[in-house]
Amino acid sequence: MAEAPLLQALCGSGQKVCFADFKHPCYKMAYFHELSSRVSFQEARLACESEGGVLLSLENEAEQKLIESMLQNLTKPGTGISDGDFWIGLWRNGDGQTSGACPDLYQWSDGSSSQYRNWYTDEPSCGSEKCVVMYHQPTANPGLGGPYLYQWNDDRCNMKHNYICKYEPEINPTAPAEKPYLTNQPGDTHQNVVVTEAGIIPNLIYVVIPTIPLLLLILVAFGTCCFQMLHKSKGRTKTSPNQSTLWISKSSRKESGMEV
Repeated sequence: MAEAPLLQALCGSGQKVCFADFKHPCYKMAYFHELSSRVSFQEARLACESEGGVLLSLENEAEQKLIESMLQNLTKPGTGISDGDFWIGLWRNGDGQTSGACPDLYQWSDGSSSQYRNWYTDEPSCGSEKCVVMYHQPTANPGLGGPYLYQWNDDRCNMKHNYICKYEPEINPTAPAEKPYLTNQPGDTHQNVVVTEAGIIPNLIYVVIPTIPLLLLILVAFGTCCFQMLHKSKGRTKTSPNQSTLWISKSSRKESGMEV
């Protein structure tokens, strides 16, 4: 299966994407074609938490590159996906700080202590912009810091954007069927990312289990029928000698009468 359609379905429906070894975090790219469907920072945060995840925190450059490799598929021909920044879980609590200490005030909403940052040139601008997005504007003209792709920018928290969720690894995946998506993560290229889906075996279980009582009833009826047929067959076998004896005795009487 081609990688681009996979990510298109992933982002359109918000499917969770996990590593095949089930040791790394899982992710969800929540992309919305309709601008009216995009959400604020707080709405994105609550959406992730309602599904047992958190708004994306980034621990190091390797994880940043992994997310970039996933987002790069959004702009492949045929996906129908264009510009749209993504909320991540970095934000600043405070009003109007414009001093040089402002960048140090940003923290991760999930409590991560990661100090990794990937700001765009001249960011953060601080002021009333307290929540952070990851740029994803492939059609925009490059700025002073180059293309507006994957670097971070602080924005007003009530602005409407897409978002990225992060989840704990799935210890016991429920899907025997997997659709692989190969990533280009540096130092970890042997790993696959897979979309977990319900497979054929679980569906068969749901179909077979409710039919067990019916199958037992059919077996009991069949056994009863066979027993009755066997019983009747034995009864007919017992009466056969008597019928044969009576016919012979009648024949004997007729022969005796003829001799007289």
